[in-house]
Amino acid sequence: MKKNQKGFTLIELLIVVAIIGIIAAIAIPSLLRARVSANEAGTIGDIRAVSSAQAAFTSTAGGYGVLTCLSTPSDAGCILNYPANAPTFIDTSMATLGTRSGYARTFTPGVTMTGLPAGVLDGYLYVALPSTPNQTGVRGFAGDASGRICFTPDGTQPAATGASLAPACTVIK
Repeated sequence: MKKNQKGFTLIELLIVVAIIGIIAAIAIPSLLRARVSANEAGTIGDIRAVSSAQAAFTSTAGGYGVLTCLSTPSDAGCILNYPANAPTFIDTSMATLGTRSGYARTFTPGVTMTGLPAGVLDGYLYVALPSTPNQTGVRGFAGDASGRICFTPDGTQPAATGASLAPACTVIK
């Protein structure tokens, strides 16, 4: 063999690969935890946005609204004589239920209030549960007409009766 050949030995390459593997083993769990935290923060933000939209809708319509009424209040059965070009309460993407930011969302309407359009309710329950527990999220969340946002540490639905949270639920501060 010639002494003036340049390059890395097999041992040097194995050491570099081992170091990269160790760094990846340390970094990947942290990145996954950051993703779960981001999903949870986004979900809490969405529940707060729905609660704020419901409060604004209530001041206009006299009761809480189904999600489609929050995104299109001028539709029949929502707010009587509401102009089609007037502002909406939430974006149409938030009015669509299903999985978003790793959380499956559901909406339980309260009872339709007498004397008001069909989309005006006496309460609501908005629930978001991890679509894949311990991967997309850890905690389960819910918000209701009281304005509280409650959570469970194990990803299950917070205790509720009909369209309202149980009084003893764990509230996010």
